[in-house]
Amino acid sequence: MKVVVIGGTGLIGSKVVGKLTEHGHEAVPAAPSTGVNTLTGEGLAEVLEGASVVVDVSNSPSFEEKAVMDFFRTSTTNLLKAEAEAGVTHHVALSVVGTERLEENGYFRAKLAQEGLIKTSGIPYSIVHATQFFEFVKGIADAATEGDVVRVPDARIQPMFSDDVAAAVARTAVGTPLDGVIEVCGPDEFAFDEFIRKGLAADNDPRTVVADPHARYFGSELEEASLLPGPDARVGATRFTDWLARKQ
Repeated sequence: MKVVVIGGTGLIGSKVVGKLTEHGHEAVPAAPSTGVNTLTGEGLAEVLEGASVVVDVSNSPSFEEKAVMDFFRTSTTNLLKAEAEAGVTHHVALSVVGTERLEENGYFRAKLAQEGLIKTSGIPYSIVHATQFFEFVKGIADAATEGDVVRVPDARIQPMFSDDVAAAVARTAVGTPLDGVIEVCGPDEFAFDEFIRKGLAADNDPRTVVADPHARYFGSELEEASLLPGPDARVGATRFTDWLARKQ
């Protein structure tokens, strides 16, 4: 099976390509660096020739509100048009658990717009909603830091390892289209401040972490369960504490 992975050179995309290749599929990474640009359409027709499945794990280079909306609308529109012309029979997209609950945030509005285009395209599809990745714990802390204090929402989170995200996306890609959404998450639920505190402690980072009910998560004020998956989510194997131990 030929599977084209849009964003196939990034953190998740490269792992999806690796996992599909390991299982005997022809997995083709597609990104500007490989001559494929979904914003301009460059290289799309060529890379999609003979493809059965397209996996889109690309992300906007800018999170500015207009830029991120333009990216997901333009990229997804061009991609779906090229897929229809190439006869692709399964479109898989990676999105975020809680997207539909965080519409006040420009990034999540853009992801919802992307999902809407996919659902109305007429191409059989599967959308994978993943929780936050372990790898981004420091980046989240940095964005929430004032002086030497990290202020994070008084909410809960169930993060996961990027390898487990990639495995879920790869399994979905070679399965029957869902024409719906599945959720994937890590095995352990944390208070948001506990997750950040554990991650920083593993790096001997001395910053103080404080739970603040009014602290924002990349611009969004959270309810306790805004980022949590539902009861039917598929659970990844890797625990955060084990991942931290392997980092040492």
